[in-house]
Amino acid sequence: MDARTNFYAKLPSWSGILNPVMTHFETNNKYDIKNNLDQMIYIVTEDTDDFTRNAYRTLRPFVLRVTDYMGREIMTMQRPFRCTCCCFCCPSTRQELEVQCPPGVTIGFVMEHWNLCRAVYSIQNEKKENVMRVRGPCSTYGCGSDSVFEVKSLDGVSDIGNIIRKWNGLMSSMGDADHFDIHFPLDLDVKMKAMIFGACFLIDFMYFERSPPQHSSR
Repeated sequence: MDARTNFYAKLPSWSGILNPVMTHFETNNKYDIKNNLDQMIYIVTEDTDDFTRNAYRTLRPFVLRVTDYMGREIMTMQRPFRCTCCCFCCPSTRQELEVQCPPGVTIGFVMEHWNLCRAVYSIQNEKKENVMRVRGPCSTYGCGSDSVFEVKSLDGVSDIGNIIRKWNGLMSSMGDADHFDIHFPLDLDVKMKAMIFGACFLIDFMYFERSPPQHSSR
């Protein structure tokens, strides 16, 4: 038996009132987190300054704050900046995400691994010991189908869960909103649930984040 988190309608900080194509300005992301009964359980907000967002765009370092329905911050996720001008297989260019739960207490990391064909990540504990792997599809840019990221045991034999970016027709390719589902066993360790939850955000920024177009200087 597994649990499904109906996750997330991503909204700009202006709650969809403005058209991002017209603003030409990157705003802090906001995410609504719902359970499989479509009940709101968390809100995730990005806490990044204007210069960093608009200078680094989708490569920007960020802090994401997870709050419950009472407005209490229960989890923090941090992505440090990684230079991409070096060799793509160099460890210093690989993306990572630190998950703190509660804020200030690190419970693990999501680490990117270089792979020629697909997205591959390791989920690590607070000691940076590998505990699970995430294996993405060969292409995340295909039209007309969901993108499935499989969560597996270290040996690759056991299926633990998955992260699915849902295909929503033309809205998936033209809009600024994404919808993800996360599946994992109900009896999975709560820290590992939080780590899979965190992995989804790094995947979103790396493969599905779309920046508003910038004005030409000419």
